[in-house]
Amino acid sequence: MDDLDIPILRRAYELYKTFHGLRSVVSKADRYTLWQRAENLILDVIEGILLASQLSKTEKLPHLERVSAKLNVLRIFLRLTKDTKLLDLKKCLLLQEIVDEIGRMLGGWMKSVRETKTPPHPDR
Repeated sequence: MDDLDIPILRRAYELYKTFHGLRSVVSKADRYTLWQRAENLILDVIEGILLASQLSKTEKLPHLERVSAKLNVLRIFLRLTKDTKLLDLKKCLLLQEIVDEIGRMLGGWMKSVRETKTPPHPDR
């Protein structure tokens, strides 16, 4: 898949694979509530990154901001999986580490899009 040449997309793809691999340790009752919502958010993040990668520079920022908002909700949901003991601390930390890395990559991408949209200041 050529789209996986995009590092942030590759990392989001890995997040989903890791998350999906943990599904069997979650009780059936919990699998269809918080777990399903978190899984859908990860899929939304992947979709948003892929769509943004195909947009022109001027169209990217609003899409990246939506992805960032979804990533922030996902962070809260992952914290809830730890606090409600859906997952043990080690598994939660692994997922949070990947989400944080995606967040840093997304922040860098958004910063570069903002810088290319804003004309340089005359004093620089």
